[in-house]
Amino acid sequence: MIMALQQRPAFKRAYKKLHPNQRDAVHEAMRAVILNPQLGEEKKGDLAGVRVYKFDCMKQLYLLAYLYDETSRTFLAIGPHENFYRNLKR
Repeated sequence: MIMALQQRPAFKRAYKKLHPNQRDAVHEAMRAVILNPQLGEEKKGDLAGVRVYKFDCMKQLYLLAYLYDETSRTFLAIGPHENFYRNLKR
């Protein structure tokens, strides 16, 4: 089965600003989501359909927002909890 991975511009911008050791933690989180998309918590209200996976990145809680279906995973945003949901709604 071929899976399409997509990244939104907000995800790409935040990813570019990460240090190499932070990128390793993000890669692990992305692999986990790709293999098991049910890991993240499904959001309600304005963010219905979006799932958010929480993981530890250099002793800080990071969030990874994504959409999924059977053939694709779309990464929407990544970052610490501070203002994460506010920026995700934009």
